[in-house]
Amino acid sequence: MRKSVLMVLFTAYLLAQGVVAWAATPQGPKVVVSLKPLHSLVAGVMQGVGEPRLLIQGSGSPHGYVLRPSEARLLADAHLVVWVGHQLESFLEKPLSTLGTNARQLELAEELESALLPVREGGSWDADHHEAGDGQSEHLTEHGEHDPHFWLNPLLAKQMVEKTAAALAEIDPVHQQQYRENAARLKLRLDELHAKLKVKLAPVKHIPYLVFHDAYQYFEAAYGLNAAGSITIDPERKPGVRRVREIRGKIKELDARCVFSEPQFESKLVATIIEGSGARTGVLDPLGAALPAGPESYFLLLNGLADNLVTGLREGGR
Repeated sequence: MRKSVLMVLFTAYLLAQGVVAWAATPQGPKVVVSLKPLHSLVAGVMQGVGEPRLLIQGSGSPHGYVLRPSEARLLADAHLVVWVGHQLESFLEKPLSTLGTNARQLELAEELESALLPVREGGSWDADHHEAGDGQSEHLTEHGEHDPHFWLNPLLAKQMVEKTAAALAEIDPVHQQQYRENAARLKLRLDELHAKLKVKLAPVKHIPYLVFHDAYQYFEAAYGLNAAGSITIDPERKPGVRRVREIRGKIKELDARCVFSEPQFESKLVATIIEGSGARTGVLDPLGAALPAGPESYFLLLNGLADNLVTGLREGGR
């Protein structure tokens, strides 16, 4: 009886301080995560306490995503929402301002701003020019100054893990020690992953290639890869005739060995672009569309990226 009274008083104290306590809830806090790679890292930090919910599943892409009613309910009930930020997941801006007002929001792009790379511009990284219906040229470019695909660098993923553990400890102080221990183990695994990927990618790091859209800058920077450009900067819009001609010229000029498509977007375009060039086509997936969600997904994703790059770039392609 005395123990129950103390627990009630402790909970009341935490609530008075603006902190939610989850000591009596075995499932842990309700956490919602936007993308599968982020969800994997958050799941790793939460192991033994609870399981986060994933918004974008399967082959869904944050570019132009439409929130379903069931997903809106998840946001309304959440205690913590983890997302990249406004630049990538603009579909979350309004729901978070209306439905997710009671949740602690962890916007990772904001938290990691000092470590982020600028959006690439110039040459083969420029946005496409489309001819609008009135004959005027429409220039498409991503909003914001920083590249939001930072989860593809395992060293930045370590910072994401730290920020997540701190946010979880803030809303759930009862389990803060477990979050910290999970985060420490996860960061060691990320160091090991980084070391293995450096060895795996070293033989092909000098070989030029092109990607469907510019989502891999952090991966390329981490391992010194020789990406020469992207087909389009807006994956929701097909490149115009001029852009296709420019890319075909770049493939020939650089003798690029491979042009990589993505499972979320049409691959026929890549086949058209490489026709007659001698370049191969491969697939890179920055989100892990076919992977099962969970703590191992992040490691499967980055190993898969490295394996597909090596297959597409090495001599003989096998």
